[in-house]
Amino acid sequence: MNRKNIFEFGRERKKPSFEVLKDSQGNQHQPVLLKEAVAGLIVEKNGIYVDATFGRGGHSQEILQHIDSESVLICIDKDQKAIQVAKQLSDKRMIVRQGSFTKLKSWIEELNYTGKISGILLDLGVSSPQLDDTLRGFSFLRDGPLDMRMDQSQPLNAAMWLKNAKEDEIARVLKEYGEERFSRRIAHAIVKERVVAPIVTTGRLAEIVSKAHPRWEAHKHPATRVFQAIRIFINNELEELSNCLEQCLDVLAVGGRLAVISFHSLEDRIIKEFIKKHKGGGIPEWLPLYDEQLCRRLRRVGKTIHASEEEINKNPRSRSAILRIMEKLK
Repeated sequence: MNRKNIFEFGRERKKPSFEVLKDSQGNQHQPVLLKEAVAGLIVEKNGIYVDATFGRGGHSQEILQHIDSESVLICIDKDQKAIQVAKQLSDKRMIVRQGSFTKLKSWIEELNYTGKISGILLDLGVSSPQLDDTLRGFSFLRDGPLDMRMDQSQPLNAAMWLKNAKEDEIARVLKEYGEERFSRRIAHAIVKERVVAPIVTTGRLAEIVSKAHPRWEAHKHPATRVFQAIRIFINNELEELSNCLEQCLDVLAVGGRLAVISFHSLEDRIIKEFIKKHKGGGIPEWLPLYDEQLCRRLRRVGKTIHASEEEINKNPRSRSAILRIMEKLK
């Protein structure tokens, strides 16, 4: 692999075969596991549903096609640009809220829908339009401001954090959120280079990491884990996910569905622990006990779902996607 051009890792994206909404810059997003997620989510045509990660509306549009005129779809996203796109839909069944999905329970309570929600969808991670927008600073493939905030109204961005964080803290974040083997070596390089000049662009950070990384994996940019780690930390993604999952159980109706699409092991680990906690607390399933005795609040619906080979060929981002569907018992 040629280290001279670290920005030649992208693949040409194929045009989606379905209609997708675009933001003001023309960026679009191809939703992952679209049919599978919505099919597992919709338990009744007349219901109240939540798309807690609206993005560019792919899943919401599909949900709207499967619910009747009296149903409600609550669309949530912390990204202001996503909210702008949501308002383009102009569907009378939609209620739009801007902010973190950790506000889910309070919003549902305000609407007097607690215990009445038929289904909630979480499509985690960063969307393609966010990655493609150089001004957002999520991607190492394009040089731009080192931002990484999903909610651009929050005060702390990636450049500000790298400017002031101690070396040990940077190493911890890279190790904990990026599972980066060479976290200490890379953190040391970052601290050394920021003395020479502030690290304020994605290109400079990618270059620093590339030079410091001793082992490049085939077909994988050496800065992949570092960018993932900083993004997760800046947006508090894992803590917010844990918080939201618990709120979902509180607001769902009995028999309501929760569908979660994750893209890396850290997210999926939290989801699996959540399922384990609420389906019996680790008590062996072969014991002859009733659900009430096991304190079960949910059950898994079907098996874990992965993208088909056809979808992966059309949308390489779907390769790492994992869909888990749950149903509330009580």
